[in-house]
Amino acid sequence: MLKPWLGRAAVLALPALPTLLAMLTTAVLFILFLLIQGQPAWQAGPLVFEGAFGSMFAWENTLMRAAPLMLTALCVALPARAGLIIIGGEGALVLGGLAAAVTPLWLPALPAWPMLIAMGVAAMLAGGLWIGLSGWLRQKRGVNETIGSLLLSYIALAIFRHLVEGPLRDPNSLNKPSTPPLDSGYQIGVISDSFYVHWGLVAGVVACVLAWVFVRYSVVGFALRIVGGNPRTPRMLGLPVDRLVLLTCVLGGAAAGLAGMYEVSAVQGSANTALISGYGTAGILVAFAARHHPLGIIVCAILLGGLEASGGLLQRRLGLPDATTLILQGILFINLLAWEALSRRTLDWRLWLRGHWIAAPSSRAGTTEVSHG
Repeated sequence: MLKPWLGRAAVLALPALPTLLAMLTTAVLFILFLLIQGQPAWQAGPLVFEGAFGSMFAWENTLMRAAPLMLTALCVALPARAGLIIIGGEGALVLGGLAAAVTPLWLPALPAWPMLIAMGVAAMLAGGLWIGLSGWLRQKRGVNETIGSLLLSYIALAIFRHLVEGPLRDPNSLNKPSTPPLDSGYQIGVISDSFYVHWGLVAGVVACVLAWVFVRYSVVGFALRIVGGNPRTPRMLGLPVDRLVLLTCVLGGAAAGLAGMYEVSAVQGSANTALISGYGTAGILVAFAARHHPLGIIVCAILLGGLEASGGLLQRRLGLPDATTLILQGILFINLLAWEALSRRTLDWRLWLRGHWIAAPSSRAGTTEVSHG
């Protein structure tokens, strides 16, 4: 009785296996790295857990970092459904944050909620159009989307610095160039006084759930799976490939732009160079760790947010540099790529499991028997 259920569980667990193996391998390599450095490696693991999830303050710090990671990871995961590898989320985030910061300067005085909605729309438009440009260049000019989105991200950062330090700079921001600060009524507060995390976390979770519903249950989501699976099949079926690719890029960029809006209105209070904090780059790691699954992004964003939150504790307790967590992220990313490549060879094993463990109805008799290939 248990054999068919075990087989189904094994088949369902296989997609997550490369990520789990990558995490295990990363932990082993990180311990070896610390041992080579002469550090107490066996204390690092408990300290990482303590800094990420050991207290309510640690949880708040973790979730504050996870909120933008969910949105920037969608900037990678949604285009990946159409077969694109977009890595320019950092540019979309900073341009979205800048658009949100200057929206109150260009609109008449509005109540808080209409202004916040206008800021969010402006941020999503800026991020969506910027990433959409990568998709357009790929479909219309044959520019590789990975290289194109990366270069456009550098251009976005240069534009951001020029505007913040030049035409849009607040004259009162002397040591830290920034746009004029937002009015207190336009700043997003925390969820509650007992839970010091801003509403960007809720937006990130909702965005991931909506993205999952979109790619899983909508007709467009089904078409995207066809586009991402084989570049020739959708054209033979008459699907609008260009429009579908542009749609995923625009939606992904809009999510990253929204992350910039929350960073400005809930954390920074203005657009400044603190927005260039690597959330767009870390979102790539989150998306690959989640294997571009929108619901998996929620879990992986929390884990990576906890990893980043533990950097200060590792520095205080073990004397490790704060960049230690960046090294750990780099090791994890390399392992994810390696195990992803190896997992392509496990397809035969998955088919084997389907044939040997899952019961199939017999065509001759009305009973159920197990296929042995």
